Amino acid sequence: MKIATYNVNGVNGRLAVLLRWLKEAAPDIVCLQELKAPQDKFPQKVLQDAGYNAIWNGQKQWNGVAILARNMEIEEITRKLPGDQDDLQSRYIEALINGVVIACLYLPNGNPTPGLKFEYKLKWFKRLSDRAETLLHLKTPLLLIGDFNVMPTELDVYKPEKWVNDALFRPEVRKAFKDIVSQGWTDAIRTLYPNEKIYTFWDYFRNAYQRNAGLRIDHFLLSPEIAKKLVAGGVDSHVRGWEKTSDHAPVWIQIDKI
Repeated sequence: MKIATYNVNGVNGRLAVLLRWLKEAAPDIVCLQELKAPQDKFPQKVLQDAGYNAIWNGQKQWNGVAILARNMEIEEITRKLPGDQDDLQSRYIEALINGVVIACLYLPNGNPTPGLKFEYKLKWFKRLSDRAETLLHLKTPLLLIGDFNVMPTELDVYKPEKWVNDALFRPEVRKAFKDIVSQGWTDAIRTLYPNEKIYTFWDYFRNAYQRNAGLRIDHFLLSPEIAKKLVAGGVDSHVRGWEKTSDHAPVWIQIDKI
């Protein structure tokens, strides 16, 4: 089974890119972030015609998440991260697909620091940690997938010294990510590539992609039940070079059949 994540950065504006990649890569399950589309503007019919069922939590302003499944039914569990009923941002959706629980998330950016946005990010991370711990008690195959807006280590950023004050690289945020992993999750891409600089995001400015000046902020966290079935993974970095594409590239893993 091939599972992917892709911060599409505007699903309707980049629909042609998404469809091209889906046809080329043929993932079985895809988590999308930053839809930038209201609930009623999500391109369900187009994706269905391409062979993918979908559930989504749309939002026009910068947010929105979706889960796609090729030739499989999707059973929605929740479209809201527990812990704050007043949080109206569309950043989380969770579903059951073929016996696997998939949580698709888009963690807040948190900049500028210090400030309310950074405080919101830390609170959101705490809620995610609580949810992650709850899910682990299910003792079932689980994946936390998406744009975490976190560079966990210096290996995950091209020039660490330039990011020391950024919300994506602050020690509080890196610790929050590490604390979740330490619950018993496996960071799939880092496990497969323990010593390599693997990037999933390149800025539009300063020819970052051409210089491979990137960041690893899109992650798969696997529960023990599914981590042992991890066989491969990578980044379709060439997609970042396509015309009118996202500033992220799709990231994928391959697992043995559940």
